[in-house]
Amino acid sequence: MEGILLSINIITNFVFVRVPIRTKVNMILRLVFLMSFGILIMSNQSWAQSTRDPDLFDQTSANVKTSKRKKKDSKNSYKYKINNAVKEYEELMKENSKKYAKREKGMKKPQYSDPTYFGHKKKPKKRRLGKRKMCKECGIVH
Repeated sequence: MEGILLSINIITNFVFVRVPIRTKVNMILRLVFLMSFGILIMSNQSWAQSTRDPDLFDQTSANVKTSKRKKKDSKNSYKYKINNAVKEYEELMKENSKKYAKREKGMKKPQYSDPTYFGHKKKPKKRRLGKRKMCKECGIVH
């Protein structure tokens, strides 16, 4: 160990002539750390798995179930999707037409179509001039 430190000291004295001692110690520690790290990596390579272990992989090609699906024709599946989309669209349009018809039927009521209702559900009373009141709904005196 002393020989290694002596050789490192000689190298550092040669390279760093006017460097403080603290910096030399830091450089030596870095060098020792890098060397030990390199040795550790080299030793770990021998622990790696070199071949397959048959005990770990029990499933062979005979044991694995294979699915026998037919490959669908892409044109037919595309046409099927388009046909379904068209059918869904037609159903939605039928439902919407029913909604619109119902709304239109409701708008035929006199409270919406007759201008004398002024937005009231019931036609407002026409009072005498002395008894007329300000309406909260439409803002008209009647």
